[in-house]
Amino acid sequence: MTDRTWLSSIVMAMVFLAYLFPVVATATPFPRDLQPISVVGLEDSHLYPSFQGVMSENGTKRLILDYQRMIRIHQMLYIAARDHVFVVNLTTAVDQFIPQQILTWRSTDVSKCTVRGRNSDECYNYIKVLVPRNDETLFMCGTNALNPACRNYRLSTLEQVGQQLLGQARCPFESRQSNVGLFAAGNFYSATVTDFQASDAVIYRSLGGEGRPVLRTVKYDSKWLREPHFLHAVEYGNYVYFFFIEIAVEHTAAGKVVYSRVARVCKNDSGGSTRVLDRYWTSFLKARLNCSVPGETFFYFDVLQSLTNVLQINQRPAVIGVFTTQINSIPGSAICGFYLDDIERVFNGKFKEQKNSDSVWTSVPEEHVPKPRPGLCAGEGSASSFSSSVQFPDSVLSFIKTHPLMDECVPPVNNQPLITNTASRYKLTQIVVDTTAGPHKNRTVVFLGSEDGRVLKILTGTQANSSHSSKLLEEMDVYNPTQCNGDRRILGLELDKEHHALFVAFSSCIIRVPLSRCARHATCKRRCLSTHDPYCIWLRTGRCADVAPGFKAGFEQDIDGEQIQLPDACNDVISTAVNIQNSPLDSVSGVKQSPAAESLSNGYHFTLLGACVLVAFVLGSFVSGLLVSCYCSQRARQTQEPEASPPNALSLNSLAKLNHLMDAKPDKSDVTSSQMYSLGPPCRQTPIKPHDMGETSGASGREELILTLPTPDLTPELPIKNIKASNNQWERSHAHNTMEGSILRPTLALTQQLF
Repeated sequence: MTDRTWLSSIVMAMVFLAYLFPVVATATPFPRDLQPISVVGLEDSHLYPSFQGVMSENGTKRLILDYQRMIRIHQMLYIAARDHVFVVNLTTAVDQFIPQQILTWRSTDVSKCTVRGRNSDECYNYIKVLVPRNDETLFMCGTNALNPACRNYRLSTLEQVGQQLLGQARCPFESRQSNVGLFAAGNFYSATVTDFQASDAVIYRSLGGEGRPVLRTVKYDSKWLREPHFLHAVEYGNYVYFFFIEIAVEHTAAGKVVYSRVARVCKNDSGGSTRVLDRYWTSFLKARLNCSVPGETFFYFDVLQSLTNVLQINQRPAVIGVFTTQINSIPGSAICGFYLDDIERVFNGKFKEQKNSDSVWTSVPEEHVPKPRPGLCAGEGSASSFSSSVQFPDSVLSFIKTHPLMDECVPPVNNQPLITNTASRYKLTQIVVDTTAGPHKNRTVVFLGSEDGRVLKILTGTQANSSHSSKLLEEMDVYNPTQCNGDRRILGLELDKEHHALFVAFSSCIIRVPLSRCARHATCKRRCLSTHDPYCIWLRTGRCADVAPGFKAGFEQDIDGEQIQLPDACNDVISTAVNIQNSPLDSVSGVKQSPAAESLSNGYHFTLLGACVLVAFVLGSFVSGLLVSCYCSQRARQTQEPEASPPNALSLNSLAKLNHLMDAKPDKSDVTSSQMYSLGPPCRQTPIKPHDMGETSGASGREELILTLPTPDLTPELPIKNIKASNNQWERSHAHNTMEGSILRPTLALTQQLF
């Protein structure tokens, strides 16, 4: 056999191997959206208790709710709205949603508001700040008809305490303007706008008494803040963290691009000296939050929508947020978590600078950073010798004034989103997380609100190599047009685990949704276990029930079983129940496992069987190629003609056709990075190896190939065309090649049918 025929056989075998085993060469696929196990429609959700506001004093019409925010304190839910604060007793809100107390605070400056040329809808008092000051006092601020004001009220009686305070820099002027606020170490930290035109955004500290001066961010400095939209603030350790989105000052070449940020200030910050940063923050630093899908080209979810308080992920303090794509991009949402120690590592890293307005942003060399390190709290680290930030050298204060931005980005937990949602055209807007779900308090359930009034309940795993895959347990259509009117966008979520409830807030109504719907499965054991819901258990008494405090034994669950769609009816209940009763017990929890884990041991090992079929197919193709080469070489010697390509062998053209034939047809429901391409400036961070985001399509592609290729038994015999040999020569060699022809005929017929 000549070198060329050997080479043709080897190339053919390599082509088949490359297409049959594509997993090694393919890139990490874009994560797929989760499919709901159960769907809750309006036929169920319209029965849930709701609150649309209160009737007017004369009882003729209902006052518009115009929801602003809500907070749960002990067993009470405080709802801030327009001109009112409603207090709902969570114990009695199970069956009916009636406020126990109502605080009315109307503006007295309506006449001044109307002459300012603004819409009359803004000439009300929208309660934008609702924060507990201590165990006895509730601090609240309102827009007060474009003249912000603040008051203190007793939690028990809602009676005003003390005098009314100015709300400037503590509360926005209009209802649509963003703000956050919290009390930490006796000081009120707020983030909002300070003027009527909303041109001066500020992070502000006040109400701390004589020991703590009033501090703020530098005014009209885009390096500090540029058109921010504040979303959340948390206190942790010696710092207060602010989370917001803003126009990226370091990326202006492609227009206005929105980035998500986390900023940090020290609680013991006393401002700078009288020469530099007097009454300004000396510890203000900010960094970009990187929520992206890794790969050769990162896909970014840049716009933060909502964030949780500090919680524990893998025994580490962290926060979890909802991120979406840019406004003018293809809609997409992702859930990313961030460890607080990763945030601190970035704040202790390199600074970013722009030497002049025409220069690109670069990292600051370490030798150019003054000592003590700018941004540190007085009395800590290299600044331990300074008792107050007022004592910092002017070089340190000048540096931090011009370098508040960090060079690196904060990486997400596991260096990838926990959940992605890219198939729906509606973005996610709100998040609340239960990290102690289930009877053993070891499960994490994420509740997500969307723009179209739906709530997604997702059971998720937070460890990188966790065997617990995320499951979309329920998709609930909560918005009911008969109870609510106006915007379908979910504006707030509040979890009440003690009473097994989730409060979903819209602009015109608030709906109380139970955490699970276990009772709908009644006495159907298969359906109860198939929900994989940590809030549902199957009792030995023969019914599906909600998890209640104190449950530790005497029930069954199947949280980690195979995800399947819930059946419409409970069929084969007896046989299924027998299988579940005979399944092994979980050695840790004592909960019986689903029989799905034993299904492979009761039948054929389909993976091994498929591998054997593939290997046999490859070997058969290789042997067929060798026989074709031998046949053509024998013909060439008999005719004594110059060597030519065998007429029935695979040519390069044929391989090209085979390439197109064997390409897997893409699934229309899949969303890949090529279909949703969102570049953006790369985040500078420690290089990471992209993790496998999901199962590849290699196995399904191989199965489809085996099913679509014709077999020799089913392929009709076609005449072998020999272009270069004459009829006489073919007759003389026919007798000699009879046996070879009987072997080659099925393979040649297969090749001709393919091409």
